[in-house]
Amino acid sequence: MSRFLVMRIGQGFLTLFLVSILTFFLINLAPGGPSAIMSFGATDEQRQALIKQLGMDKPVVERYADWLGGVVQGDLGNSLDSQQPVSTLLAERFPNTLILAGGTLIFTLVIGIPLGVYAAVKRGSWVDRVITFFSTFGMAVPEFWLGILLVIVFAVIYPVFPASGMAIAGGDFAFGDLFRHMVLPVLTLSILMLPNIIRFTRSAMVDVIDLDYVRTARAKGLRSFSVFFKHALRNALVPIASIIGLIIPILLGGAVVVENVFGWPGMGRLAVQAAVNRDYTMVMGVTMLVGTIVIVTNIITDLLYTILDPRIRL
Repeated sequence: MSRFLVMRIGQGFLTLFLVSILTFFLINLAPGGPSAIMSFGATDEQRQALIKQLGMDKPVVERYADWLGGVVQGDLGNSLDSQQPVSTLLAERFPNTLILAGGTLIFTLVIGIPLGVYAAVKRGSWVDRVITFFSTFGMAVPEFWLGILLVIVFAVIYPVFPASGMAIAGGDFAFGDLFRHMVLPVLTLSILMLPNIIRFTRSAMVDVIDLDYVRTARAKGLRSFSVFFKHALRNALVPIASIIGLIIPILLGGAVVVENVFGWPGMGRLAVQAAVNRDYTMVMGVTMLVGTIVIVTNIITDLLYTILDPRIRL
């Protein structure tokens, strides 16, 4: 186990290093730059002064070495746009994204796993076909279209939930208010995530539902809930755990779009603003944080295998 953890952590650092090289050189070699967003009235002297002030006149390799040297010392640099430390801005926005992504993941698992189990138990029936159709529909719907549709229906035509933000402007924090603001973005992301959970759960349950130990449990007269959710589902959870690790990047990617549709002040919205403003250090900061989350999530998922199935040795 210890050897596995050391190896995976080493692989994680190597992956982050390669991601940082690829991201840094791609954004710095792209046309334009921070000076491109200056007003049309800016002179060439003013643009050159800004380029020199931001250090953009140095070779890209030297700039990467400077950036990497700061990261090693725990300094992600300052935002080229606001001149605030990138780490400070990330610390302000990350909890908001964590609330949105965490709420979505919990809601998706609570709804998706029972639906997947039920579809497997009723495989071939109209219930199975309806759930399968819903899964296919959810995978095909673009998140921005679905988000806008929910806003029109539930915030404009029937004003049940707020259309944007995390709280009422100027109001004190209240959990109920936060919950109401979370409903539409969480529902949008969940509809995108549910098909993956439902399909994997159904597939994993179909593989174990006809095994001898499940038939034996049914022959003993155990209740269906106990047979399928306590006996069969336990062995099916190993492949389901793997899909949870895989949907985290999809969830964070979807959050970028959903946060902008619903005005949610999280990292996704921060990333889009940074890209629009050519804020290279901010883009690098968001990329490194998201990459770290994905790597850590995958390591935790691997460790879950041994908990769900003690026969697995890492």
